[in-house]
Amino acid sequence: MKKLNKGFTLIEVLLVVAIIAILAGIVIIAVNPSKQLGDSRNAQRRADVSTILNAVYQYSIDNNGSLPTTTPVISTTAAIACSTTGATCTTNSYVDLGQLTTNGKYLVSIPKDPSNPTAPSSGYNISKDANGRITVSAPSAENSATISITR
Repeated sequence: MKKLNKGFTLIEVLLVVAIIAILAGIVIIAVNPSKQLGDSRNAQRRADVSTILNAVYQYSIDNNGSLPTTTPVISTTAAIACSTTGATCTTNSYVDLGQLTTNGKYLVSIPKDPSNPTAPSSGYNISKDANGRITVSAPSAENSATISITR
């Protein structure tokens, strides 16, 4: 009489576990790719805000504490305009920091927000408070993030 062995072999069990692990990995990645993309764009925004503030700070050190000559003067929150001239770069709600890109001394170019790199403005804001502190912020930050640096 032959004895029948019932059950799974080790190979069968390992294959099922491997397939479940692969499917679980795919589901975890596919569930929220927009959050991952938003986080990567926010990382770029943090770097850009820091770069702009460092350039303004370096400019002020090289020019005895004065800020780039802008129209309007940085006194209220204004969008940072592109360094090229254009209709939207000359309105009162924009500040042209093109002096920072002259000869590439402080910046090679004004950084652009990663979600809209073709816009005429940079997508970043700059302001100066009553104590002379400069704040650069990214109003288009995603995933409820607040990106702002003051110096």
